[in-house]
Order: sequence, then structure tokens, then C-alpha cells
Amino acid sequence: MPESETWAAPDALGVCTRDLDVGARSTLRGKRLRRAFPDTFHTLGSWPMEWRELLVDWIRASSPKRKWDTLLTVAGSRRIHFAHELLDALLRGGWVELEERRQSGRWLPVWVSFLELPTLRQQLGLPDKDALAELFRTEALHPFDDSRLRSAQQSLDAFPPQSALRRLALLRALDNWLTGQRFGTRRDFSLFARGTTKAISTAEWEWLERHVDLVELGIEKHIPAVWMRAPVLLLHENLGLDLRMIDDCIALTPDTLSSLTGIEGRIGCWRLLENRTSFERAARRYGDKDFVVWMPGFAPSWWRQSVAQLLTLCPASALIACDPDPAGIEIALQAARIWDKAGLSWQPWGMDVETLSSLPDRQPLSQNDKEQLQRLLRQPLPDSLQALADWMLVHARKGEQEGAI
Repeated sequence: MPESETWAAPDALGVCTRDLDVGARSTLRGKRLRRAFPDTFHTLGSWPMEWRELLVDWIRASSPKRKWDTLLTVAGSRRIHFAHELLDALLRGGWVELEERRQSGRWLPVWVSFLELPTLRQQLGLPDKDALAELFRTEALHPFDDSRLRSAQQSLDAFPPQSALRRLALLRALDNWLTGQRFGTRRDFSLFARGTTKAISTAEWEWLERHVDLVELGIEKHIPAVWMRAPVLLLHENLGLDLRMIDDCIALTPDTLSSLTGIEGRIGCWRLLENRTSFERAARRYGDKDFVVWMPGFAPSWWRQSVAQLLTLCPASALIACDPDPAGIEIALQAARIWDKAGLSWQPWGMDVETLSSLPDRQPLSQNDKEQLQRLLRQPLPDSLQALADWMLVHARKGEQEGAI
């Protein structure tokens, strides 16, 4: 027993008491501390399962000092009798220090301080939070190869250590996924990251969605596919798929497209459209003479690889149509790199000052839009996109492709 503190001799149950403020005895008020000082902490192995389950609920919070009323709330009316039994067992076992207040002649618990949380957690089979927190800090020092994961990593500071470590490992797997230039469904990624197809929880998927664009990183909810219409015959060895029979559009997977050995037919040009509704209109209108493809915004690598493969087999210039807004310019430039790399020409379609200024509905630019435009204007742009960016910055307005095409 500590000599620097004035504790009364232990009672019959081994519990000592230290008065904090007894007040006037006639008022029957005051405060006191109670705790035991065992030579060794009692094992929890023989405790009833109801006590152990309730204790797990009590020590989930990181704070070692809890209000008794809060612990009663955690117990609920169904376990109220277990709460009192458990508190008494913890006190006699030396696991807690109890601050009590005297009211109406009775001593009532007010604060419960857990004295050996790491040991308690170990006996209950729970992880040591301090050790996990230190492990997380160490693991978090290693940077990711892909900078797009930094925001998700920074958010982990708000999670309990065990959850933070589990999600950090998920980000490591995602970093490896990107390094390997993989793409697939969410189940494919779950199998890659954790060994089974359903190992990532809904909460973890929602957390990932808040911080990264999963589609951009090559992870689709369903099997990814390229939507298209064209007056061509797709060849695979001695087999052929005739797209001329399609009146609107069709979706083909990257694996199907990567297996093509040739394309027969003549096209006027390629037409890439970002807006899905505009794509469907254009597919019906131009798909009997042009190769019309839907472009899913900032297109993921699997889409760019698939379109590059098609372009190799069916080379032609391109018309690229995106929203007449700052993001649309960047999306168009990203897609245009496929044609630049192939040494083929391209030009914007429906992304000019005349189209934007004639739209019946235009939206104001946000601050992020303005900053994005300023970044774009610091690089070489095609004349029409240069003029469009200048006009948006001067008039502080942007538009949507659906109103133009």
C-alpha cells in the first residue's frame, strides 16, 4: 500500500478507504476513495460469462476513468444486477478505484477508475490498445507509392488503433493493386487484399469511397465494361462479333476486348462522350458510321487500356465531348493522350465558347473550379479549350454536356 497516501486499514473484504472530504458529520455528506491492494491481480478465468461480457463493453472506451451512471447505461436494465456484482468483484480484485459520494446517509458510486486496463484487456482476450497504437504509428511512417491514398491514410488518426491498422493494411493492398495495374470488381479486390471475396465490410467500402475514386483506381462494383456502338466486325481468331446489328449500344469487358485479333469495317471517326445520356443519344445518331464510346469521367486505367487496344486495331481521329467545365477539360485531355500516343489527331466536340454561352442553364464556378482553371491555363491547350477556359474564368460560369449534345 502506498505510504504517501492515507488509506485506512483494509476491511474484511480487503478494501481500503481514503477520505477525501467527509464534511460535517451532522450533514451526512462527504467523498471517499475505495480500492484494494492485492499482491497479485485476481484472474478473471472463473468469472461468470455475463460479467466478462459486460466488462468488455465497459472498457471499450479509451478513457480509464468512467462515470458510474455511464457504466449503468452501458449495462442497461437487463444487466443492472450484473453491473453491481461486477463492480464489487472489480473493487475487491484490485482492478478499480472507486470514488463515492455520501448522500442521504448512503455511499453511492460516482467515478470508476480502471487501474490495469492493459492487463484486463489481456485477460479478456482483447488487444492492447497502447501497443496497437504504437504499431500503427510505426506502420504509418512508410509512404505509399500512389499519392491518391494520402487522404485516406490521414483519416485513420480518428479511428481506434485496431481498426486503423486493419484499414491501413487495406490501403497497402490498394497501393500494391495500383502498382500492378490491376482492375476488377470489388470482390476481386477483396480477394486480392484479404484472401476472400467478401472480407471487406460495408463500413470499410464506404470509408474508401469517401476518400478515393474506386472506379478511377480500377475497382468496379460489377465487372467493368466499355460501352460502345460502331459499324464494325470484332474478330477473335476465326470468330466474329458484328456490332452493326446493334441499334443502340453494347458493353464489352476488358478481357473480351484484349483478346481481339482484328477489326473489320470503316469508320468516319471516334466519338468519346462523358455524359451517359449524351452518349446514348450519340450512339443512336452516329453509331452506324462512327465508333461511339462512353467515357466514364476520369477514366480508370482498364478503360484507357481497352480503348488504346481498340484504337490500334481501328485507327482514326477522335472527337471528344465532355462537360464544358474545368473538370471536363481535364477529362478530355486525359482521353486525348491515347490519341497523342498513337500519333493520331483529335479535337474537342461541343466544348467551345459558343456552345457554353448558348446553353439555357449555366452554373456558377466554385473556388475549386477557378483554381483548376488557373492551373489549366498555365499549360498549352488546344485553341478551343484555351478560349473556353478563358471565357469560364471571365464569366464565372460552367455548363453540362447533356444540354449541348
